[in-house]
Amino acid sequence: MQKNKGGLGRGLSAIFDIETPAATVKSSVSNMEEIDLSKIISNPKQPRSLFDQESLEELADSIRVLGVIQPITVRREGVDSFTIISGERRCRASQLAGLTSIPVYIREVDDQTLHEMAIVENIQRQDLNPIEVALSLQRLIDECNLTQDTLSIRVGKKRSTIANYMRLLKMSLEVQSAVRDGYITMGHAKAMASTPEEHQLSVLKKTVKKELSVRQVEEMVKKITEQKTTSEIVEEEYPESYTRLVEHLENLFTQNISIKRDKRGGGKIVVDFDSDVDIENFISKFEKYTI
Repeated sequence: MQKNKGGLGRGLSAIFDIETPAATVKSSVSNMEEIDLSKIISNPKQPRSLFDQESLEELADSIRVLGVIQPITVRREGVDSFTIISGERRCRASQLAGLTSIPVYIREVDDQTLHEMAIVENIQRQDLNPIEVALSLQRLIDECNLTQDTLSIRVGKKRSTIANYMRLLKMSLEVQSAVRDGYITMGHAKAMASTPEEHQLSVLKKTVKKELSVRQVEEMVKKITEQKTTSEIVEEEYPESYTRLVEHLENLFTQNISIKRDKRGGGKIVVDFDSDVDIENFISKFEKYTI
């Protein structure tokens, strides 16, 4: 399963030229200028705190050959100082490349807009995972007092898309970590969202271990939800040997395994399957152990 690396929405210039009922961004953009790097300072509220050194070195190599292709954006601070709005990585790489100056666009914006633009610029990055995007969106809501409707305009995405990102932050820390580290996609997490809390970790483990598709996760969650709705799930603490048996069986099967015990001490082992192909796969795996 690959990490979702999709970016959000449009560029900053398109986003912040839009007027909304909630807020009107008043700013002006000068022509491009060449500014000494010594006069440029980092944004103290820069949303991004980690910069991959190897990636910076690669960008620096490119800058040595081609120069800075895309100017950074800054805000003037007094006479001889400029705060970065967007382009912190390009600025750092330019320093590594040995440049003494860098092309910039100077924007006249207030503190609120500077902070908002810095977060949105972070969201536009292509290598952010869904959890990083969700956290940045939450920062815009909390720190810039934006509603989800206004936020959707700011980042150029539908409100439903914003809601899907925000929903990730309400899921268990284990699920969030799995999305962040690329073990599951945002689609998998969305499918797990309706899972009863007591089953969420179990669904996550099976998804990662068996490399289930989003469709398979949806089917698993649907069955769990239906069972819970019809009270078929009886909360009972089974012996540890039952758990070991399920774990061994799960190494053979790709589908859901469950053990149901009746009041007399008997019961049954249930193996879910979706098609005749699953049956053939079961037989093939059994033959390896019986020959």
